[in-house]
Amino acid sequence: MAEKKIRVLVAKPGLDGHDRGAKVIARALRDAGMEVIYTGLRQTPEMIAEAALQEDVDAVGLSILSGAHMALVPRVLDLLRANGQDKVRVFVGGIIPDEDVTKLQAAGVAGVYGPGSPTQKIIDDIRATVTGA
Repeated sequence: MAEKKIRVLVAKPGLDGHDRGAKVIARALRDAGMEVIYTGLRQTPEMIAEAALQEDVDAVGLSILSGAHMALVPRVLDLLRANGQDKVRVFVGGIIPDEDVTKLQAAGVAGVYGPGSPTQKIIDDIRATVTGA
């Protein structure tokens, strides 16, 4: 029986209209053998949590360049928990100040990646976090 593919939802929450990084990561994850669902631009936390529930994903990747990460990410985490998706791992990429990285991790974010982060590290971190390997 084939190994179950890791399912990742990639989303752009808020009003940020720049999605090149999200598309690069989505392609890299897909090329690494993961199933990727890309929700597109300007998603609300509610839309993201609902899509994660409907798609039965293992991980959610949020790409945020707008500076609204401290409002949007905790809301997504709360909604995932409210849906009973405590095991869904959340990863964040974008422009995140160093002082906010530890706050996001304390809130439950599994990984935070800034510009220039190696895609292989993101792939490896998602695999390790989701599979426990």
